[in-house]
Amino acid sequence: MSEVRYKLHPISALINFLKGLKELILPFVIIFGANLFRGGGIGGMFSEGWQGLLPLIIGGVVLLFMLIAGIIKWKRFVYWFEDGELRIEYGLFIKKKRYIPFERIQSLNYTEGIFHRPFGLVKVKVETAGSGKAGQAEAELTAIYRAEADRIEQEMHMAKRGYQQQAVVEDESALYGPVQAAVPAQPEEEIETRILYRMSLKELLMLATTSGGIGVVISGVALFLSQFAELIPYDAIYDEVMIFMRFGYLVVALTVFAGLLLAWIISVAMTLIAYYQFTIHADDERIYITRGLLEKKKVSVPFKRVQGIKMTQNPLRQLFGYVAVTVESAGGTLADKDEKIRLFPLVKQRAMKPVLEELFPEFDWSPELERLPKRSRPFFYRLSIAWLIPAFAALGYFFYPYGLWALVAVPVIILMGLWQHRSAGYATTGRQLTAQFRGVSLYRYYMMKKRIQVIAVTRTIFQRRRDVASVHATIKSGMLGATALIPHLARENAEDILAWYEPSGQRQTDPDDEHMKNPQPNEIG
Repeated sequence: MSEVRYKLHPISALINFLKGLKELILPFVIIFGANLFRGGGIGGMFSEGWQGLLPLIIGGVVLLFMLIAGIIKWKRFVYWFEDGELRIEYGLFIKKKRYIPFERIQSLNYTEGIFHRPFGLVKVKVETAGSGKAGQAEAELTAIYRAEADRIEQEMHMAKRGYQQQAVVEDESALYGPVQAAVPAQPEEEIETRILYRMSLKELLMLATTSGGIGVVISGVALFLSQFAELIPYDAIYDEVMIFMRFGYLVVALTVFAGLLLAWIISVAMTLIAYYQFTIHADDERIYITRGLLEKKKVSVPFKRVQGIKMTQNPLRQLFGYVAVTVESAGGTLADKDEKIRLFPLVKQRAMKPVLEELFPEFDWSPELERLPKRSRPFFYRLSIAWLIPAFAALGYFFYPYGLWALVAVPVIILMGLWQHRSAGYATTGRQLTAQFRGVSLYRYYMMKKRIQVIAVTRTIFQRRRDVASVHATIKSGMLGATALIPHLARENAEDILAWYEPSGQRQTDPDDEHMKNPQPNEIG
């Protein structure tokens, strides 16, 4: 292994400075905005002498400090390879060292921002099985040349192959005595990947329209305006709105439509920037996902870390036959937060299946689901109505007779519950559990038995009377895991799932078996 120390590109100092500045944008806007709106504006700040310029002086000192901190962080950051580890050292007054064994590294995720591309640089995030807090990477190299990133990947592959060869030698030595040492691994050629899927413009537009991005834009504008609540002249705005209302409902409706159209255009633009040229590549060991216009991201997902697959359809997407597919992976995220990796942000169901069959041939993608019994229907709406009875009573009493219109929600809740009951189901095919359930959106989980961490079966007092139970199957995913729910299925079906999950793969089904007559508390509560 090389012991040569490598440094980041000098542009890292600027990126570190801008990263710190990004966190101070809102405080700066509030402070300087408040001073601009007070009497005299900018001219008033200069007319008050040094006291009026105090906000500018403090802001300038903060910016200078952040710039110096960014330069120091770049100057003191070095990394190298030694003893099968990626070693990193950084810090000025408190020097920190981080040693990451290559065998623990799950993926190297690349990002090319607007400051990286002109210089041929990438940002590298090192992901391990237990990466960081709240989904943070184990280590981050802010800006290095692409060739240096490839060198890290080569060192990682060489080290992992060396570990595998050493393990084989040790096993053979234990069986047959001493054998010749393994030949050191040589640098491997670049692995060729095959393109499996590229997102179309039509799918991008559908993703932007059905993803709730319009609500995000509107809420973002509202949050920004809320920071200046004390400066907004609400009385004057109210008077202007009342004058505007006199032009008629058609003009008001057109104005609202124009605002929503503008929000949709912004949402589409944000989606295009985030998912531009979304492409799925794969080789024998990993899935590679690349996307982005201004900031190009590349994330790799090792096949051996995939714990399960989740499909999601909201009612609008289900109507048009679209589905979103998420990879539930143990370790590795797409962002600094604990964000799940989207294998397909949005795709037609008929185009999705061939790609999944090629990537995960061990899964059964068309299982025949076992539906829920009719006796479980009331559980899907009875509790929701019970919680709302006090609200209905209060509205009917204080706002009689108009408050009685709240009762219209009762048939809506019942119809929604019946829809949830009809949508739910499960299947156990070989070594795979498939679970489907609905909130408002429809969720379907595909999980291999060996990846399931725990299966819990719960029964309330009311469920006991109807002889039903709920099953929760949990797999590792991100920081908190992912849980598939099979709600209110027949008790005997819940027992079948437990029997399927047991290591023996079977359970005694003799009707005289006391274990079946009196289930243990840890299996069925």
